Amino acid sequence: MLSSSITLIVLLVSLATAFPRLDPKSLQELLKRGTESKACPFSHLNAPQPTKRQVGFDPVAQRVPTTGKYAWKAPNLAAGDKRGPCPGLNALANHGYLPHNGIAPAATIVQAVNQAYGMSLDLGAFLAAYGTVFNGDALSLTPGYSIGGPASIGLLGGVLSGTGITRTPSGLSGSHNNYEGDTSATRGDQYVVGNNDLLQIPFFQQYYDALLENTPAPEQYSNLFRFRQSRFNYSVETNPYFFFPQFAGVLVAPAGFAFPPAMMSNHSAQYPQGYLDKETFKSFFAVTGDSGNFKYQPGYERIPDNWYKRAIGTEYSIPAFLLDVLQFALQDPRLLSVGGNTGTTNSFTGVDVTALTKGVFNGATLAQGNNLQCFIFQLIQAEAPGLVTGLYEDLAKALQPLTDSISGALAGLDCPQLMELDRSQYEKYPGYKKNPTGL
Repeated sequence: MLSSSITLIVLLVSLATAFPRLDPKSLQELLKRGTESKACPFSHLNAPQPTKRQVGFDPVAQRVPTTGKYAWKAPNLAAGDKRGPCPGLNALANHGYLPHNGIAPAATIVQAVNQAYGMSLDLGAFLAAYGTVFNGDALSLTPGYSIGGPASIGLLGGVLSGTGITRTPSGLSGSHNNYEGDTSATRGDQYVVGNNDLLQIPFFQQYYDALLENTPAPEQYSNLFRFRQSRFNYSVETNPYFFFPQFAGVLVAPAGFAFPPAMMSNHSAQYPQGYLDKETFKSFFAVTGDSGNFKYQPGYERIPDNWYKRAIGTEYSIPAFLLDVLQFALQDPRLLSVGGNTGTTNSFTGVDVTALTKGVFNGATLAQGNNLQCFIFQLIQAEAPGLVTGLYEDLAKALQPLTDSISGALAGLDCPQLMELDRSQYEKYPGYKKNPTGL
């Protein structure tokens, strides 16, 4: 399972890293392919193809149980239960869809997000596998990770066996710049507020205010663009260490804006595509009280009673998520620009693809032919060892599924060979070099 899941990692991360220097015309073409073509806009990268269908509502199949074995139970954070930056995962642990201690096998996470939220198996497997490789234990017989802070081998209850791992896995709360990143929808920047997992009431208030009432979820998401743009601008303006990497920035950051309308909205005959009412929004984010006087209780995220997930057969997939990302990036291409502030506020600068690859690739031709796929798969292969150096005793074994999937993805493409990277291109970003876990 892990090998196939990491293939999905390569796919989605490849798309993220490839876009930093695409011009608005190229982005327009990508979005046009996604919205007008009957085929998947990313079929040349072997992404699953979305199927167009009339969305219906089945109250039996879509109802998500919140009683019995799925009844909500408060976490015992003092005793070591883990809760972290993802409200959706926190809620699943509180309801028993994930282990209550917040430390779960990757396969359990994939099943839970599909069962409760209607996240597709491809997207769920990708996210679970990435979290496992970089923030958990990929060599265990049951690979998995903590949805919150570090989990020592003694706390893992047999989930992470420690076979070949050299130190305590960081968990999602310790994943800054490799999973969690700056410009979150409701969390603060790591080096501004001192943590990345606690909700910040002012940002939640802005999201709450931007949610259109009595409006289908897709339109609610579209209306969040100005809020998403303002959060990006806020990081540029206030965080000299702001860094926007290919995965934690380009892809995970927009998930905080796209996932709530896509997978936390309640579905009904009136709103078969979902509607995220504000009480439901508060419940999923552990917030109580009235607007202007909100209270937040960390770790107390809850799935509302009488809540209905996405229609069966319309699961939220990798292509659907990428189109949501591109929808906003078309309006502000910086949202796909790998880069960051260079030591002072308001100094955001994107990475130069030509310099990074020593002339093998350039941003102007990345969208032509197989260049996009060739560039990114090779870039991931070149950078992966550095991301997990010191985490595994046998680095080659830990990365073997990734290496195999990249070799298969590039077979027959006649790619220009990326022999080495000029990593000095990253040195201008102080936020790239700062990491609370030392990974």
